[in-house]
Amino acid sequence: MKAKSTYDSPQALQEAIEANKHIYDEHYDLNFVRSLNEAFFTMVADSYFRPEFIGFDEPLQRNNPERPLILASNHSGMAFPWDAMIFGCGMFKKFNYELPRLFRVLTAPMLSQAPAMHPYTMLHAWKTAGGIDAKYLNFETMMQLPEEQGNLLIYPEGVPGIGKGFNRKYKLQRFATSFVRMSIKYRTDILSYSTVNAEYVAPFMYSSNWVNRLFNKIGVPFMPLGPLTLLLLFPFAFYLAFPCKMRFVMGRRISPYEWSDKPYEELTDADIKDACERVRSMMQEDLDKAVAEYGKAPYRIGEFFRSMWRNIRYFPYNTPFGWAFLFHDFERQWFVEGGKEGKRAISVYTGWGAIFRFLWRAPITLAYFVPLFGWFALVVYGKMKWKRSAAARRAKREG
Repeated sequence: MKAKSTYDSPQALQEAIEANKHIYDEHYDLNFVRSLNEAFFTMVADSYFRPEFIGFDEPLQRNNPERPLILASNHSGMAFPWDAMIFGCGMFKKFNYELPRLFRVLTAPMLSQAPAMHPYTMLHAWKTAGGIDAKYLNFETMMQLPEEQGNLLIYPEGVPGIGKGFNRKYKLQRFATSFVRMSIKYRTDILSYSTVNAEYVAPFMYSSNWVNRLFNKIGVPFMPLGPLTLLLLFPFAFYLAFPCKMRFVMGRRISPYEWSDKPYEELTDADIKDACERVRSMMQEDLDKAVAEYGKAPYRIGEFFRSMWRNIRYFPYNTPFGWAFLFHDFERQWFVEGGKEGKRAISVYTGWGAIFRFLWRAPITLAYFVPLFGWFALVVYGKMKWKRSAAARRAKREG
């Protein structure tokens, strides 16, 4: 059976793509990324996760100027996607927020739909930071992203890659075939890289399919099971991350469009699946090598304490116990106090007495440290925030 398009003809697909190109900048705000990075992620990354980028010294270069490169990596298991957040913010800082050197991210739609799946219920954080829901038309549209707007990042394991469990760490789960299909169709390279040590963000946490299906019904993709599960009675623990030293290791360029003499239109679903499995095998080889070389002593405890001491002025807000305060204070400054309109620079104060300032400005942050009832309060708070935002957007369109 030949691979089929959702649309009746190439012309119909192209018309749909043209109508969908509003996704390029409908929500995306590079200043949001820069402000959040400078106010929060630089503080946390430098002292807590201490990321290292190996092989990323040169800007990403398209092999086909008309089509974005497709970056692809493994995902970390049983934890909030801190690996993607630290990678993205680190790369943006590394290349000074210059769009041609950077990328947009295709994200699981589930992440955008549930307030709890945003970092500390921050309003529409994924899309404002450049995330695009991973749907067929969106993927096709992003494959026409102009060169000056960068490339494309995807985690082909999807949500199952996040929920795979510590027993399957560094074992790539079944890939979605879409990114290989796009690479072949548009003759653009897949640039693989390996995420190492991020599996230790939530060590010894495991997965159960039936438990995950139960939690899927409330918009949560998985429920970690293990020694830390009881901590999840406290909402802050949902975002908890241990201080692993994240390392991102450049892999090889993969060109699946060179593997067959058939035109793309003549490839069958079986051909695409075979190519996808070959890509997965190559990425697994790269990941195994990266883990062998860079995966020892994932926490680097001595380095961690030295780093925390150098950044003692931020303590405890550069630890998981303080992140909720930082995110909520940033959100208030961005949406309420004019940061979004550029009326003021975002500056999160972490000096003496900051806790009283945080609690006065956002008392909801106390809910993160209240078992059970804190979850109820945050769910209600998140839904109210989303409803107000949707009503404001409707009023803007109608006005």
